[in-house]
Amino acid sequence: MQIQLNTLKKKLNIFKETPIYIGVSVVLLILLILSIGFAVTLGSVDISIKEVYEIIFNKLLALIGNDTIKSGPVHDVVWLIRLPRIILALCVGMGLSVVGIIMQAIVKNPLADPYILGISSGASLGATMAIMLGVGSIFGSNSIGIAGFLGAFIVSMLVLIIANIGGRANSVKLLLGGMALSSICSAFSSFIVYFANDAQGMQKITFWLMGSVSGAKWEDIIFILPMILLGIVFFMTQYRVLNLMLLGDDVAVTLGTDLHKYRHIYLIITSLMIGMLVYSSGMIGFVGLIIPHIVRMIFGTDHKKIIPIASILGGIFVIWADVLSRTLIEGTEIPIGILISMIGAPCFIWLMIKNTYGFGGKN
Repeated sequence: MQIQLNTLKKKLNIFKETPIYIGVSVVLLILLILSIGFAVTLGSVDISIKEVYEIIFNKLLALIGNDTIKSGPVHDVVWLIRLPRIILALCVGMGLSVVGIIMQAIVKNPLADPYILGISSGASLGATMAIMLGVGSIFGSNSIGIAGFLGAFIVSMLVLIIANIGGRANSVKLLLGGMALSSICSAFSSFIVYFANDAQGMQKITFWLMGSVSGAKWEDIIFILPMILLGIVFFMTQYRVLNLMLLGDDVAVTLGTDLHKYRHIYLIITSLMIGMLVYSSGMIGFVGLIIPHIVRMIFGTDHKKIIPIASILGGIFVIWADVLSRTLIEGTEIPIGILISMIGAPCFIWLMIKNTYGFGGKN
């Protein structure tokens, strides 16, 4: 068994070479573009590929002033339903994958995911308060998403504050603070649900926690997509500091870098990214855990390489998960969070068994 693992490691080391890495990156980028183009043609409503691309092409022309759009049911299905949810799925996949990598570096733990520091429980509490208590009702139909965003962001900031009490924050204190706040938020959520005694509200909470991109709107995507892309680009420029985080604070200090302020900056930016994704799609797990593992297994632990690859691969993964969620069972849409968990959990177990990559500075 050990001989087989060593052989697999040697084969995977080929992908760490620069020419092959660039080639794989280009192939994945092409696959991403093809996935977006093909996914928009699939759905419960039977629309020809020609009709789909005519609508998209004419809509793009309309954006530059050449208005040749003929509105109708086919136009609405393609432009207002399918394409927005595909772009939102792309945002979710890219954002969760990159934030997963950053969280794993911050807490120096390969089992960390984007929700590790109590963010999921904070978002859940916010959504529960919106549904059961009417908090944020002034935001209308967006109240649940906005409350979830605020819950996730507030808990993240509280984790930072708690971790800095009695000394400077480190990865252990961040994890412990996140666990404590996660328990508190979960307890309050259960308390509200128990005393509200609202079966319909509980059903809404459950659906929101399952995650879905079916409510995608262009007005949200126009704001979310640039923010996610800016966050990814920012972290791509931070690869040296992220690599140092895997080595630990003591090593970083000897090399002249204080990781304390960087952890604060990274946590604030990742919290904003997660908050926006929670607002638009609810809770979608395993993406930020599985994709970083796969990428590290193949390309090693250098953040300069793995962040771009993980963002592309994550986008492809969630796009096709969304396609499966709306086409797997005719006439029914499976919540994407359920489908990804069904795929992600066995994959994660398999990766743990294989354990073919290093972490914490090992390549």
